[in-house]
Amino acid sequence: MDSWITLAIAAAAFQTLRFVLQKQLSMGTLSTGGATFARFAYSAPLVATGAVVYLLHAGQIPAGFNLRFWGFGLAGGLAQILATWCMVALFAQRNFAVGITFKKTEVVQTALVGLVLLGDRISMAGLGAILTGLVGVLILSGGVGAERWNVMNRAAGLGLLAGALFALSAVGYRGATLEIVSDDPFMRALTTLAIVTISQAVGMALWLRWRETGQVGCVFQARRRAIWMGVTGLGGSLCWFTAFTIQNAAYVFAVGQVEVIFSLAASVLIFGERLTRREAVGIALITASVIAVALFR
Repeated sequence: MDSWITLAIAAAAFQTLRFVLQKQLSMGTLSTGGATFARFAYSAPLVATGAVVYLLHAGQIPAGFNLRFWGFGLAGGLAQILATWCMVALFAQRNFAVGITFKKTEVVQTALVGLVLLGDRISMAGLGAILTGLVGVLILSGGVGAERWNVMNRAAGLGLLAGALFALSAVGYRGATLEIVSDDPFMRALTTLAIVTISQAVGMALWLRWRETGQVGCVFQARRRAIWMGVTGLGGSLCWFTAFTIQNAAYVFAVGQVEVIFSLAASVLIFGERLTRREAVGIALITASVIAVALFR
């Protein structure tokens, strides 16, 4: 199995755990902004320490921190903050597993954004696999309880917006890592991740101090649980970033749709939620899409 496939699956597992923690925290003392900030605040010290240790061990500092790097990196970081904010808000609207699946429109959107911004192309077989996953998303989102697919629906809007922002984020991160001059994919990923995560933590702290007084303190008070959000966030982001240095972001996200399966397990085992038969069909199509991307891209 190619390394980027393994990384994408691992990233999806870490991300599911992080979203579980964010949902639990957002249902407690933290606001949507506070739960979003916790993800970056507790990841930043960990990834910064890891980057310093790795660079010292390697005995080199990579080059390539030009304007394109900063443009791609900071734009990707802002898009990820807004996307995470949308996801935390979405958890209050829909079933956990279905909420994650709305976000999975990011795969098709990433293919389009990657083509426009980076010139990344996908094969016809890869496109077919991705579209199969999209059909699964549409089936899943089209029949949940009494709700139907409606672009004016708040949950649908949040999910689609989160997907678009995550697409921009992924392509931005891939663009940033490609600017770094190094033959070591892990070094390029870790260095980019450290810079982006620190900027996200600082930016969100300033925002919350201005707009949501007291939430920074609440995030600190929730540290016993929130620190695990930082650990899982670091694991997921590092896997995503490294995979992006190796492969087209659309393919990485397509394999990462196994997150739907992980979120289904979390939905049933942790939150006691149940899925309908129609939702199960949608999830099955998404699973088939993941397998097809891995085999026929």
